[in-house]
Amino acid sequence: MENLYVFEVNSPKEVLDLFKFGATNRIKAAHNLNELSSRSHSIFSLTIESLDMRDQTNVTVSKLQLVDLAGSERQSLTGTTGVQAKESIDINKSLHVLRKVITELTEQRKDVNKGKFVPYREAKLTQLLKQSLGGNSYTLMVACLAPSDKYFEENLSTLQYASRASLISNLPKRNIDPQVQILQT
Repeated sequence: MENLYVFEVNSPKEVLDLFKFGATNRIKAAHNLNELSSRSHSIFSLTIESLDMRDQTNVTVSKLQLVDLAGSERQSLTGTTGVQAKESIDINKSLHVLRKVITELTEQRKDVNKGKFVPYREAKLTQLLKQSLGGNSYTLMVACLAPSDKYFEENLSTLQYASRASLISNLPKRNIDPQVQILQT
């Protein structure tokens, strides 16, 4: 992964400082539709480990992922060329795979294609988001829209994407290490 950093932190302030660092580290560029267009997706993952204070043996591990997806881009509208055009192609490819994964997961929810292959491995983005999309987790999607009729088609596409994602239904449960479970009984 490009620009992947792993840090250990011990306070909420350190987490916030790293979040700000990540935000300033993002690559942005101007094109015909946006002065500060994200040129890649960004994922901020926070893994929290807590020790059960009652028996000092159970460690609970939770993961929070904040994902900022770069928007789908039509080169005819953005006017990108060269490196930016290649970035647009890569962005669109990963969003296409994400759409395929979301579609497959929602179809499985309807029992239409139960057990059918979900193409997580087709993109780094979907590999990283596998647990958030179809795993043991709660997922929330916030869709950002442009406040102009000029972007009607882009807004409609974003809403369709978010609507489809809202149909994913995960049933999170607490995973307990079998060895710890034996010790507790």
